[in-house]
Amino acid sequence: MAEQPQTIVEPAAPVDKPLGARNQANLSAIFGDSPLPGYLGELTDEERKEEYQKTVLDGTVTAGFGFSNFNPEYTANGAPDLLTVETGGGGNPATPYVPNPDSPGPGSMSASDQSEFTGTIPESGPEYGSGLGGLVSPSTTSTEIEKQTLGGYISGKSYVGSNGVV
Repeated sequence: MAEQPQTIVEPAAPVDKPLGARNQANLSAIFGDSPLPGYLGELTDEERKEEYQKTVLDGTVTAGFGFSNFNPEYTANGAPDLLTVETGGGGNPATPYVPNPDSPGPGSMSASDQSEFTGTIPESGPEYGSGLGGLVSPSTTSTEIEKQTLGGYISGKSYVGSNGVV
């Protein structure tokens, strides 16, 4: 989130400056029918924030311009639960995090011919910027990310506790 507030639609209060400054009263009188924010009072910063939360963060984004509908609610999109991933041979991964490195055998290029990997899978180590690490399931993180609201973001974190510190 920005450290300093940014203009959304309501202009900042004018400040007298030695080389000139805008005069809001004069601008409103000259451009009284302007559709721009601050003239008709229809758009306010708070109204824009509420509309963004409702239509972008909480609602289904309607299809258009070659894109299908999109639901920004992460859990509604079926985030995978890595604890339920079937592993082994026959085209399944070696673990929920590692594809099966086993060869399908001579003359085959089909993953369904792979045997279960019996080698040693290296232990996962910490990675730069990984927070909770790459082993946390998307079904867990999606629930927390979905709870976010405009203005509730935390610098350097996806959500409270995502950096491994509560």
